[in-house]
Amino acid sequence: MKPIWIVDDDQSIRFVLEKALAREELAVRSFTNTREVLLALEDEAPQVLVSDIRMPGGSGIELLTKVKERHPGLPVIIMTAYSDLDSAVSAFQGGAFEYLPKPFDVPKAVELIRRALDESVREEVRDERMAQMPEMLGQAPAMQDVFRAIGRLSQSIVTVLITGESGSGKELVAHALHKHSPRAAGPFVAINTAAIPKDLLESELFGHERGAFTGAQTTRRGRFEQADGGTLFLDEIGDMPFDLQTRLLRVLSDGQFYRVGGHNPLRSNVRVIAATHQNLEERVKLGAFREDLFHRLNVIRLRLPALRERREDVPALARFFLQKSAKELGVEAKRITDSALSRLMQFDFPGNVRQLENICHWLTVMAPAQVVEPKDLPPELMGGDPMALPRALTPPPAAESVNGEHAPATAMPAAAPWVPPAVVYPSNADAIAASPVMSPGGASVPTHWLADLERESRTMLQAGLPEVWDTLTRKFEAQLIHTALEITRGRRIEAAQKLGIGRNTITRKIQELGLED
Repeated sequence: MKPIWIVDDDQSIRFVLEKALAREELAVRSFTNTREVLLALEDEAPQVLVSDIRMPGGSGIELLTKVKERHPGLPVIIMTAYSDLDSAVSAFQGGAFEYLPKPFDVPKAVELIRRALDESVREEVRDERMAQMPEMLGQAPAMQDVFRAIGRLSQSIVTVLITGESGSGKELVAHALHKHSPRAAGPFVAINTAAIPKDLLESELFGHERGAFTGAQTTRRGRFEQADGGTLFLDEIGDMPFDLQTRLLRVLSDGQFYRVGGHNPLRSNVRVIAATHQNLEERVKLGAFREDLFHRLNVIRLRLPALRERREDVPALARFFLQKSAKELGVEAKRITDSALSRLMQFDFPGNVRQLENICHWLTVMAPAQVVEPKDLPPELMGGDPMALPRALTPPPAAESVNGEHAPATAMPAAAPWVPPAVVYPSNADAIAASPVMSPGGASVPTHWLADLERESRTMLQAGLPEVWDTLTRKFEAQLIHTALEITRGRRIEAAQKLGIGRNTITRKIQELGLED
């Protein structure tokens, strides 16, 4: 193991630390200024660097910056007798492992150095693994099955249907299928069919001729033309409008289509990969999805496991996302302790890999130190047993962006989809009716509707009716959306804003609940 370097112009500090670390049987090398350290770094590097912040010939902050340029993963502990805010902020912004104010307790200082030492050794092992990081991560048996399927499909251009919960990585699998296929040299074009308004989706897919509709000032190639010779990824295919499903079936059948407003048939040699988080068989039964299109897409089906089905992959994914977030933000990557990883592995992750990535982004910004401890994890992971967190008590989802993906939260990572909290109220109808809620203006409003809900649910449950949850949830959502649309005179975007949901969500719900005009 490499030695620990101590940098301080105060001989007494160097002496105390040298003796204390020697008792721990740790190798030490001391320096009196930053110039000596920078010269030594040309030939070797320490396991841990402990530096004073104010020294003749250069500050510890300047040294920290230069050291991090050469050795990004090296833990650096900054010492100072000037315990001011600017010094602490500068140290952490520069990527310091920890900030140690003087005078310090020697055993605690040694304990901190020992912790940095252990982290340094673990980081070296992780760096070796990260250097060999595959394009997709997963040691769990369920993910190994996915990898094997991708391997078997590598010489094929057959149509593939990818299923899995939202945030489980379906587009990543689609990329891998394209990359390892005979069409790898061709384009990979993706479109989220749930993110584009119904009246624009046809043009997005098939293109349009000049003058085909108001605003069509030029001829535009659609995604099928753009993907010619390559792969077209149709994400959230279950949300495609029914009339467009017919046109898609025609293209899949004979490779022929027309641009919007066009009269000449066009052909496109495209491999289609589709993905959905919905149960397409159920949507076929409900008449919301064409059965013939389902069978056309369902040639080969790949099911992606939820993150809670592959908990052993959480540590590797978390470290990867912490590295990725740090690179995107231009900061030093946070390191995470085994105890914090253990806590992460217990969480249910209703938002799957996307939620874990958002949490790691949150930690990169909000965690107070370079090493993430369990206490630094976001509140949603700290409230009791995460496995037992009721979905009704989780926060609303993050706002949806234009492309249909959930945007990262500014101060909280994305959590589980929100559902009406009626299930957590007392069962006594009188108590419910008597309990007030606060209106936006601060006035107390009787919650008689909760008493009605309690009576309705009790009646259905005692009668043994099936799917009570789905039935009442659909009624609840339908009434909310209907009321919001009535208030906004049918303006969906404004209604979505008032309800606190995304425009893609309200469009999908209107279709699912049969609220179309």
